Amino acid sequence: MSTATLEANAAQSVPLDKIDVSDPDLYLNNTFADYFKRLRKEDPVHYCADSAYGPFWSITKYNDIMSVDTNHQVFSSEAGLGGIVIDDNIQKGGDRGSIDLPSFIAMDPPRHDEQRKAVSPIVAPANLAKLEDTIRGRVARVLDSLPVGETFEWVDRVSIELTTQMLATLFDFPFEERRKLTRWSDVTTAEPGGGIIDSWEQRTQELMECAGYFQNLWNERVNAEPGNDLISMLAHSPATRNMTPEEYLGNVLLLIVGGNDTTRNSMSGGVYALHKNPDQFEKLKANPALIESMVPEIVRWQTPLSHMRRTAIADIEVGGKTIKKGDKVVMWYISGNRDGEAIEKPDDFIIDRARPRQHLSFGFGVHRCVGNRLAEMQLKILWEEILKRFSRIEVLQEPERVRSNFVNGYAHMPVRLHA
Repeated sequence: MSTATLEANAAQSVPLDKIDVSDPDLYLNNTFADYFKRLRKEDPVHYCADSAYGPFWSITKYNDIMSVDTNHQVFSSEAGLGGIVIDDNIQKGGDRGSIDLPSFIAMDPPRHDEQRKAVSPIVAPANLAKLEDTIRGRVARVLDSLPVGETFEWVDRVSIELTTQMLATLFDFPFEERRKLTRWSDVTTAEPGGGIIDSWEQRTQELMECAGYFQNLWNERVNAEPGNDLISMLAHSPATRNMTPEEYLGNVLLLIVGGNDTTRNSMSGGVYALHKNPDQFEKLKANPALIESMVPEIVRWQTPLSHMRRTAIADIEVGGKTIKKGDKVVMWYISGNRDGEAIEKPDDFIIDRARPRQHLSFGFGVHRCVGNRLAEMQLKILWEEILKRFSRIEVLQEPERVRSNFVNGYAHMPVRLHA
């Protein structure tokens, strides 16, 4: 019996009320898909009474997720209510050595809108146009440094390196110390036992180091002329210049994770998807203009952030179930992006889909990802430059995944390039 059949059988044999899609091992082992497939079919608005994160509702179908994501009047993102991830303790203090870090993604309007507006100029079309040459030059340099015909680590050499260079530019962060940003991003979303941190205390300690570093950058920028970087924008905007230190760190970490994890894992996920679907790579080489539709298809197929969480602030019915005030509600984007009622052949990677932007990976409503166009531009340039250089990127073994129910990512992916 194949591994895939065994996994499908395992997902079918668990009693429905005992299914817990928050288990990080499902993502580490890449065995989550069959559980979501069953929930979409049998119980699309599913209550899990007992998990490591307490009781929660799973919203697993595309249209139900859209209805929750766009209804911020009932489904709150406020940090004080638990924030935007399934684990309350990641967002707010508690018995696990965590710290309260509000950020605009973990706020409701109008505060959310004011703070988001402070940083949105960095991804305005005019600024993206200015960044394009910088990104292309860096992509070319990184790709030209890779050893053709030899085994190397794609995640570190390409995905992490390119996204970290971009982050350093957006923050005007000391370029030679840019890998600190990668580390802080990983620590922000880590749980003990996942291979990144050993304890909640260690996480708090490292995030305090991040806070100190960024406080120094704030102090420099707040007394200087406004610059075209994220810290200057936060320091000089009326909506954010009087933030508490915790709020500043919360927003910095939000921007680091948002700018790092999503793009980095889509850069790796695209390589993996084309390796698994060589017919699509041949199609791409025959018609490079398909990069335009392939990029959003990569973002859908990968779904770099598996979920976003809300807290109900009133009783409401979703999909025939009554969600009570105070309940934790988790929108599983990773499931909605595989909903066959909304997306044709959702499990297939198809680079010339008729409607490739019909996906949930960037969220919807007021919290739609502020940097989605920048992420797409980085992926587009990467693939334009790959096609100029390589006939194939061979993935040599199954990628090692991140143990996280939030970041759907890759820790290691050994590859070999063909000229």
